[in-house]
Amino acid sequence: MSKKVHKQTAKRKGKRPAKKPGAPVVYVLRLYITGHTPRSDASVRNLQEFCEKYLADKFELHVIDIYQQPELAKEGQIIAAPTLVKTLPLPLRRLVGDLSNQQQVMRGLDIKEYGG
Repeated sequence: MSKKVHKQTAKRKGKRPAKKPGAPVVYVLRLYITGHTPRSDASVRNLQEFCEKYLADKFELHVIDIYQQPELAKEGQIIAAPTLVKTLPLPLRRLVGDLSNQQQVMRGLDIKEYGG
């Protein structure tokens, strides 16, 4: 079963899912990319594979093309792409690159329990 990945829209910015008591930790991730370049496409593909393997149904992924929505890149203080930002659970974490090394992504996102 694949998790739906959608592009961030200006209407949704700043909104976070409500956490229900006893609900599993939900990872809210924002991946900032620069159009459909090979590096951007690889980062999306690598992150989707990582999330399916280690986070199962416990993630929400927003892919933000900074060419289409530069105001979100400015708001997020993004200076390089691709950049992954974990907004929930706290603390906030940032990773830059194509996300091909799953062990680095796991450490970078401070993921301790995994579903794979």
